[in-house]
Amino acid sequence: MSNIIDISDRLQARQAIILTRVSSKEQEEGYSIDAQRHRLETYCNRRGLDVIRIFELVESSTSGDRRQFMAMIKFVKSQKQPIAIVADKVDRVQRSFKEYPLLDALIQQGRIELHFNTENYVIHKDSVSQERLMWSMGVIMAQSYIDSMRDNVKRSFEQKIRTGGWIAKAPLGYLNAKDGHGRSTVIVDDDRAPLVRRLFEEYATGAFTLREMVIKSKEWGLKNQFGNKSWLQRSQVHKILNNPFYYGQMRIKDVLHDHSYTPLIHKALYDQCQAVMKGWNKKPFQWGGKEFIFRGLITCAATGKTVTASTQKKRYKNGGTAEWTYLRCWNPENPEKMMWVREDDVLQQVEDVFKSLCVPQATLEKLTEHLRQTDQTERAFVRRQMGELQREQAMIQGRLDNLMDLLLDGIVSKEDFEKKRERLRGQQIDIEGRMAAHRESDHSFKDAFLSLLSLASGAHDLYTGSTIEQKRELMNVIFANLTLDGRTLCYSLRKPFDLFAKCDDPEKWQ
Repeated sequence: MSNIIDISDRLQARQAIILTRVSSKEQEEGYSIDAQRHRLETYCNRRGLDVIRIFELVESSTSGDRRQFMAMIKFVKSQKQPIAIVADKVDRVQRSFKEYPLLDALIQQGRIELHFNTENYVIHKDSVSQERLMWSMGVIMAQSYIDSMRDNVKRSFEQKIRTGGWIAKAPLGYLNAKDGHGRSTVIVDDDRAPLVRRLFEEYATGAFTLREMVIKSKEWGLKNQFGNKSWLQRSQVHKILNNPFYYGQMRIKDVLHDHSYTPLIHKALYDQCQAVMKGWNKKPFQWGGKEFIFRGLITCAATGKTVTASTQKKRYKNGGTAEWTYLRCWNPENPEKMMWVREDDVLQQVEDVFKSLCVPQATLEKLTEHLRQTDQTERAFVRRQMGELQREQAMIQGRLDNLMDLLLDGIVSKEDFEKKRERLRGQQIDIEGRMAAHRESDHSFKDAFLSLLSLASGAHDLYTGSTIEQKRELMNVIFANLTLDGRTLCYSLRKPFDLFAKCDDPEKWQ
């Protein structure tokens, strides 16, 4: 690693900006920002860098337009001298490749250098391919962590659905609430539930249109429970009458699951309303029995339309049959003319790309060592995050205790007490979920590292030995886009796999 760390003679920046970031407003009350700033100031002093500004970002790196981040970029562009952007680690700057082209362009122009303190390397305009690959790997690991947390939340939702729990706002006629253990639940809204039930009963007679049911709901006084509590609109009445939640099932992504809450109506009444609503309950479109490997993955270069697939059977004179899959696209020379391309021919081109993703063994060993160090760094980051969350949890519990004292002393009213307690309990539940996600993610880093190395060193073997669905997932990981130009597959690879494909010469890797 000495050739990566000892690069002072290749760096040009003498001025620096410090970039610190926490991912939410709540974390601003912890010590994370101050701790980062102290470490980075020490780093700049050691490097002889003059800190001209400190940017403290309190925002998510995976959502929104990162306005504070773009303000930092604008400031960098306004400087005449090269600027070192000094951050604690890669994920403080980016957790995906969204900002990669912007940062890379400034690096190539010699406008900026990226200094990563914890990971102990610098990216600059003269960085060799191995250094840039490590930057890409750092971004991938950061993205892996975010994806892992997203998967944990998804699994939590799936578990709640399996046990009959609802994961969104309660439909009209119900209310979101907390049970005796502080967990989210759904209860019947005593004020609106009888009116929602009457809505079904009246419509089931077949004597009223949806527009007439809107008028009736106003006469009964049925209003929305959120926002400005306005009167129901026609679309809302239609949505209520089509919602199976009211008879005991919840629809999630077009799949029905039994829920554990009190139903407002019987299914027979719901079915009667569906019979009245002729033409509204169309069956959802289903793909055919055969799963096509390229479904939704390729567009036509000539027209920009999605390439579709179909199968054709050929009968031979001896009684035998054969089935072939063809991809439908349009002729590049005559875009109005349709053409059919054998799926096998395109699959062979995909397989050739996977063969090209070859990492030399010596470089693979260096990457393994680098990923092991990154793994240790990420685990340390998780421990710091867990400590901050535990402190936040204790602080909120202290506020709850103080709030109870204020109620007992008569300083706050019962109504204010309930509102503030509900808000604080919501914050506690959110922190508990984040802590659970961190604990789960902490155990998943090693698997992510090993999977990435396996994909980098044996992509072709993984591809050829996979099922159709696994092949689709691999192609989504490797390819940024796929287009079919006549019979030729055109593509671009996601980072860092474009580096694997381009650096086929071992000397370049060295």
